[in-house]
Amino acid sequence: MAGQFQAPKGVPDYFPPRSNSFLAVQNAIGNAAALAGYGYVELPIFEDVNLFVRGIGESTDVVSKEMYVFEDRGGRTLALRPEGTAGVARVVIEHGLDRGQLPVKLWYKGPFFRAERPQQGRYRQLQQVGIEAIGAPDPALDVEVISVADDAFRSLGLRNFKLLLTSLGCANCRPKYREKLSDYLLKLDLDEETKNRAKLNPLRVLDDKREEVQKQLNSAPLIINELCSECSSYHKEVEDLLKATDVAFTPAPRLVRGLDYYTRTTFEFDHPELGAQSGIGGGGRYDGLMASLGGQDLSGIGFGIGTDRTLMACEAENLIVGDQSFVDVFIVPIGDKAHSLAVSLLQQIRSADIRADMAYGDRGLKGAMKAADKSGAKFAVVIGDEEVSSAQVQIKNLGDSSQNQVALGDMVAHLIQAIRQTEN
Repeated sequence: MAGQFQAPKGVPDYFPPRSNSFLAVQNAIGNAAALAGYGYVELPIFEDVNLFVRGIGESTDVVSKEMYVFEDRGGRTLALRPEGTAGVARVVIEHGLDRGQLPVKLWYKGPFFRAERPQQGRYRQLQQVGIEAIGAPDPALDVEVISVADDAFRSLGLRNFKLLLTSLGCANCRPKYREKLSDYLLKLDLDEETKNRAKLNPLRVLDDKREEVQKQLNSAPLIINELCSECSSYHKEVEDLLKATDVAFTPAPRLVRGLDYYTRTTFEFDHPELGAQSGIGGGGRYDGLMASLGGQDLSGIGFGIGTDRTLMACEAENLIVGDQSFVDVFIVPIGDKAHSLAVSLLQQIRSADIRADMAYGDRGLKGAMKAADKSGAKFAVVIGDEEVSSAQVQIKNLGDSSQNQVALGDMVAHLIQAIRQTEN
């Protein structure tokens, strides 16, 4: 006999009741985006590999080590999407969205794929919700993007996260800083792989989590101290606007994101209770990305929030997010006639936008009531031969065990009122 199949390594399964919480996290972020005027965009799961090579940066770990790349039957080289920003930029350029009202504001959700070493909170299939605002180099827009994430986390009840904020400069001041940092790194005792990374993109070395590397970076020059006057003024305005909107932040001059397209405002949301993988989302401005992908030279800013890690953060704070019940009403039919009537009643209840289920199969009263309890329903509708004959049902409150006999014609209205009372 063949062994059982298992999910691929690094690919989490979500099933009830935890999947209800997963959806609640995803919906909270999407709702915050929609409230700020972001329209939904559905992105392809795979794209031309060069979209990510050119968009993210060839020197990044994502492109050089972590992409799932394959050739299709037509000989095209494709990649499973490792992130969403490049895909959104491609959509904006291809469909001329940048020729209309600016900024273009879009949000997306779904799985992304990176061939990483799986560990707690770090998956090969990771789930994200992201937003992108393209076409307005305005500090107020940076603050809006950050606020959408902050609002989403708070709507879930999260409190123990912090916002890390910095600036990565622009095309004018970053080259000078890069040269200064490169000179500093040349004097360090680094392994060959890290030396090669320093040659390609010295800022990536600052993101190295190894203790033996971090010890040598204590006196490394920081880009926040090397900003040009325009970037410095821009960053100060972002900070002032965040303070004005009561969004708390922590200056993080050593913060480096893992993708090359970031410029100026760069941020990350951190949740210390998650241990080594404490980042639950982040993003920043990308002023040269659109032009590098063949579009107009438009500025953009966005974020990607990890649905997996945000759910873990909620669990770390002992928050119950999402409705853990499957239905509000559960029908318990006893006997063949009652079973046939239950099918009709089930459709009536669902037509009133009430979540409902029934006991299927040949179950006795005890087994059916047990199924009702497991469903998380607030009320059970019990029907036996006597109820069928009298055109009445017994409606039992599964919370306090009280019971009412109700005429069939009044059943739906009674349930609507009873459910409302439990919600108040």
